[in-house]
Amino acid sequence: MSAAVSFLLAVLAGLLTGILSGFGVGGGSLLLIYLTGFAHIPQNLAQGVNLLYFLPAAAAALPSHVKNGCIEKRALLPAIGAGLLCSGVAAWLATSLDTELLRKCFGGYLLLVGLRELFRPGKERNNG
Repeated sequence: MSAAVSFLLAVLAGLLTGILSGFGVGGGSLLLIYLTGFAHIPQNLAQGVNLLYFLPAAAAALPSHVKNGCIEKRALLPAIGAGLLCSGVAAWLATSLDTELLRKCFGGYLLLVGLRELFRPGKERNNG
């Protein structure tokens, strides 16, 4: 693949992951797919890139979500506490796993989430 095509693919991945991150629905998952599948970065390194990507993406999207009342304040502290604890444990675990096993775990996770979304009964939420 030429350098120009690689660059354009990276920009397209950035645009799409930025849009998804702004919606709050998993831009990092798409970024991991791009990094491992197209940029050929090992899964454990791609996850590190994803963590660094997430910080500014979340910081950019958060003010708009707060302004529009899209934050469930009662869930913040329990979610943050559990998230911090589990992300530390999972990061330790991910760095000790074989990269191929890590790829398979991530693929299985994406498959389960996709199937859940595909077969979940539609419930519309009225925000207004």
